Amino acid sequence: MPGQSWDPNRSDILDVLREATVDEEALLAAGSNYVFLLKMQHPAAGEGYAVYKPQRGEAPLHDFPNGTLYQREFAAYLVSEALGWRLVPPTIVREEGLNAGLGVLQLFVVHDPSLHYFNLKDGRDEEMKRIALFDWLVNNADRKGGHVLMDAGERLWCIDHGIAFHSDEKLRTVIWDFQGTPVPPLLVDEVCHLADSLQGGTEIHARLSELLSPHELSQLIQRASLINERRIFPPPPQYRPYPWPMI
Repeated sequence: MPGQSWDPNRSDILDVLREATVDEEALLAAGSNYVFLLKMQHPAAGEGYAVYKPQRGEAPLHDFPNGTLYQREFAAYLVSEALGWRLVPPTIVREEGLNAGLGVLQLFVVHDPSLHYFNLKDGRDEEMKRIALFDWLVNNADRKGGHVLMDAGERLWCIDHGIAFHSDEKLRTVIWDFQGTPVPPLLVDEVCHLADSLQGGTEIHARLSELLSPHELSQLIQRASLINERRIFPPPPQYRPYPWPMI
């Protein structure tokens, strides 16, 4: 496990991810898709690490279009940034200089893997509510406890959003703690602001239109409207509401 990586707060972190060259790569043995940890070098930023998920390493799913998981990962980053929540580590789509070609490249967050949602949540209700609302908005079908990380500065990050943004309701998460309680008004306001920017003619609308189908983008806007209308965290649905494994 790397002891350090690039600072996610660097103003040029996306350029660093685009320009860095690969020194070493290691296959991460987890999940059904190919995921690599890359040790990289950048002339200005020095050594750093990134997680690489190539399109060609995605396992087919019966309910998501083939070859789109990397796009959904990037879409989740764009939505997180547009909301101003910065939940998802810096992420780009890249092909050049990567052994398996086109895919998503995400800054590796140095963290203690023994820490996850279940032992991080106490005393962090406001942060966890933001994550829960984000998952509702993007229709995350796989929020495992281990997908919530804490960095050395005790900042929380969220990873693994490849099966999100489906046009059918598929919310599957371990964060049902807030069901039936009010969504903080400020978070609702920020979701509404995003929804307004998704009506067309904006950069975020144009970028998401390249990553999601028209119906998926339409349903994202509909979920934002639903959040504004209900303003209450939902209960678990009738279908299987928990991912497996849960961590």
